[in-house]
Amino acid sequence: MTNTTQSVDLETIERLAEKVRALVGLLERTRTELVQTTEDNGKLMQEVEALRKQLATAQTDGAEVKTLLAEREQVRIRVSEMVDQLDAIGL
Repeated sequence: MTNTTQSVDLETIERLAEKVRALVGLLERTRTELVQTTEDNGKLMQEVEALRKQLATAQTDGAEVKTLLAEREQVRIRVSEMVDQLDAIGL
């Protein structure tokens, strides 16, 4: 009976040891995934920051384009008026 009890106890301990090894393996994989995810997150944050800067630049450029278009329209109107005046005096 003692031999059977020891056998059962050893089997129980072996199953427990295997579960502990599996848990350790799972924890190692989880830690590796966490490190990778943290690195990926850092890279993505850098990309987001770069995109924000590009957006700010594009918005500034857009405002400049609108200003330049308005100025161009004013110049076009003035040139048109000058051409009309020249036509009126016969040149």
